[in-house]
Amino acid sequence: MLKKTDKPTQKQAEEAVRTLLRWAGDNPMREGLVDTPARVVKAYEEFFRGYDEDPRQILSRTFEEVGGYDEMIVLRDIPFESHCEHHMAPIIGRAHVGYLPNKKVVGISKLARVVETYAKRLQVQEKLTVEIADCIQEVLSPLGVGVIIQATHECMSTRGVHAHGVSMVTSRMVGAFRDDDKTRREFLAVVGTFEPHK
Repeated sequence: MLKKTDKPTQKQAEEAVRTLLRWAGDNPMREGLVDTPARVVKAYEEFFRGYDEDPRQILSRTFEEVGGYDEMIVLRDIPFESHCEHHMAPIIGRAHVGYLPNKKVVGISKLARVVETYAKRLQVQEKLTVEIADCIQEVLSPLGVGVIIQATHECMSTRGVHAHGVSMVTSRMVGAFRDDDKTRREFLAVVGTFEPHK
């Protein structure tokens, strides 16, 4: 990631947007576009705020008083919006995150925040899936982690092949979710996804 000292100023970012508007063939000084550079920069602050957040810190507060609970915890259908690092086009999807606790759990909103933090960066779906799973495994040290992401990619639907209605599914299974067939199947059943035929 870029060091904060290397980050361009807002003025420089706005000028870059004006350059792109001119490159596209329009006049950035006309009435409808005069405020567009500032709006785009403000939107980018929201689109890419994940660079300013530490997902490991989000998971740092855990709870051990769970009454002996040792079964799978799954948060389904976490919506997210990201941007493809190849074309900067939107990726819209949902994530299913599960883990098998090992004496400690985390507040469920934290799982959604981890997904959002990684999603609010330039991404490819495969990397996003791995980052979420590996962060949870590293910080919580559970017996296993499972992450499944299903998303549509506007770099496919609005350019190139113009394929509409296509979604991509990626998964990352760690620990018991990879090694224990019963655990993996339970997770897939809970999120409503089934293993492909072998």
